[in-house]
Amino acid sequence: MNEVVDTLRKIEEKYKLFQQQQFTFIRALERTREEAHDMIRPVSSIVQVQCYKDHHCYNSTDRRILNMFVSLCNELRCLCQRMETVHAGDSVTNGLLEKCKLLLNDSNDLTALRATYPHGVVNHLSLEEAQHRYGGVVSVLPIVLDSMRDWVTHSKLKVLYIVSPGCARCKKETPTSQTAPAALTSKTSNSNENTVKLQEKDFKKFLAANQRPKKKKAPWRPPGKHPY
Repeated sequence: MNEVVDTLRKIEEKYKLFQQQQFTFIRALERTREEAHDMIRPVSSIVQVQCYKDHHCYNSTDRRILNMFVSLCNELRCLCQRMETVHAGDSVTNGLLEKCKLLLNDSNDLTALRATYPHGVVNHLSLEEAQHRYGGVVSVLPIVLDSMRDWVTHSKLKVLYIVSPGCARCKKETPTSQTAPAALTSKTSNSNENTVKLQEKDFKKFLAANQRPKKKKAPWRPPGKHPY
């Protein structure tokens, strides 16, 4: 799982660089479409971009940015395969992976695909470009990345759910272990209290046995001689 998360993070960093060059990507598609005499139909699949790069691209900048797009798609496709081997999956994670694999299929039709908020890739296009040319091809990467993040989040939650019963038992056992010192402290306190009481009792007996008797005062008599 850690390997998957790390790979996804690296792909996200590459995508951020690609996203910053969206204008360059669109201009490259414009020029290669013109070279291919393919200006009418929209860019609707990954294989179409691959074809433009391989057969109709004569500019190093255009080739670099188109290759960057194709490479990101390939890396995401490989990550999907890796995700399948790492986690057994359930209905949610399997559904997310199937969605990613479908979107990353070379010949899948992306014409109607649109990335919505918080993604602004479509908003950076003109109305004509967004509706009839590039709205789908600029949306595929952010939507796939979102689905993969959801896959990671759900998989981690499932792992925590499986582990949590054991943790709950540990928590239940903890108070018992903590009460032992309390019971010991209580016993010690009672023992000390009893010792003090015994010492006080012994001390009173000692005083009673060794205390000198008080002398009785003689009754008062008037001055003069008195016979004993």
